[in-house]
Amino acid sequence: MFKKKPFFVVFEGIEGSGKSYQSKRLYKKLKQKKLPVILTREPGGSKTAEKIREVILDDYFHKNSDQQFDKNTDTLLYLAARNEHLINIILPALKKKKIVICDRFIDSTFAYQIYGKSVSRELVNNIHKHILGKIRPDLTILLTVKISKALSRLKKRKKKNRYDKFSKNFYIKAQNSFIKFSKKNKKKYLVLDSSIDNKKIEIKIFETILKKVTKLYGR
Repeated sequence: MFKKKPFFVVFEGIEGSGKSYQSKRLYKKLKQKKLPVILTREPGGSKTAEKIREVILDDYFHKNSDQQFDKNTDTLLYLAARNEHLINIILPALKKKKIVICDRFIDSTFAYQIYGKSVSRELVNNIHKHILGKIRPDLTILLTVKISKALSRLKKRKKKNRYDKFSKNFYIKAQNSFIKFSKKNKKKYLVLDSSIDNKKIEIKIFETILKKVTKLYGR
């Protein structure tokens, strides 16, 4: 007999890694299987968190440094958005025993804010302790990519935001951080090279997730 439980899967990776595309593909395939699944993202995901996202993105379109947020203010905005997202979207879905697919989560904060911008780890950890509790992904799908490939993909984007405009060295640093996290708890990560064929990646992700959720939902 199957015992229905929630399942929380997160997609991580630098810009141009294909995580947003693959998260949408996984969502579509699970919906086709008539599984209880939602797709969300960070920063954003809920109405209130999306408002904070707009503030964050708008700030980084200002060219003058005195019009941009301090790195700690920037981080606190991300964490505020996460709190709203958790309260309004993630936690209610998990309580209803749904599969939650999230495009970015806590690893991105560590890769971008702590390692990328040297924000205090203690600051982030203390706030996470209050807003996250024991909530952690059941599986994180990390999509790595050759930096040259990622930059090539970003150039083709018609609409760009702050995430698409970091330096090559920043992306290298961020990706190395993601890989470092994945090695600390290999059972909780699926690491795939997204430089290869998208279809192969899509199939591998779907087969992995379907196997895991079948044990929970019996489908």
